[in-house]
Amino acid sequence: MSDETTNGTPAQPNSAQPAVRLQILTQYIRDLSFENAVAQKGLPSGDVQPEIGVQVSLDARKRQVDNQYEVISKFRVQSVNSKDKSPIFLCELDYGGIFHIEGVPEDQLHPFLMIECPRMMFPFVRRIISDMTRDGGFPPFNMDPVDFVALYRQEISRRAQAERPSDQPLS
Repeated sequence: MSDETTNGTPAQPNSAQPAVRLQILTQYIRDLSFENAVAQKGLPSGDVQPEIGVQVSLDARKRQVDNQYEVISKFRVQSVNSKDKSPIFLCELDYGGIFHIEGVPEDQLHPFLMIECPRMMFPFVRRIISDMTRDGGFPPFNMDPVDFVALYRQEISRRAQAERPSDQPLS
């Protein structure tokens, strides 16, 4: 199969825009903690009805080396007893990656860093959190996939609202 336009002439590759190159140079646990409140308080497991909440935040920065960026995803998984909201466990993970990125236009770099890079690291984060909850004495918590596009849009919207003067009417 050949690249042709509808009139039969060969399509010219768009040489103005270079191909995107993304390489994960390294991934690492930056910070990790797990607290088992049930074991510390000595509560019988029959009295526990878990309710789990997940919070995610992201950060990215350019490194001193050309085309290299560090992306940090922070996950806070907290389980409380639905009966009385007493803590069951708390797992906090800061997970980082160093990426080499070329060919992404400057105006698209920020969303690329905050969406694509965390999406690539997520399976590793999910496994670490699953292992931590299991090793902490609980059933493994298999976190649902995170919609990093929606997360990015929420953050952009939050920033836009924060920058709007308070005396300006909402439209």
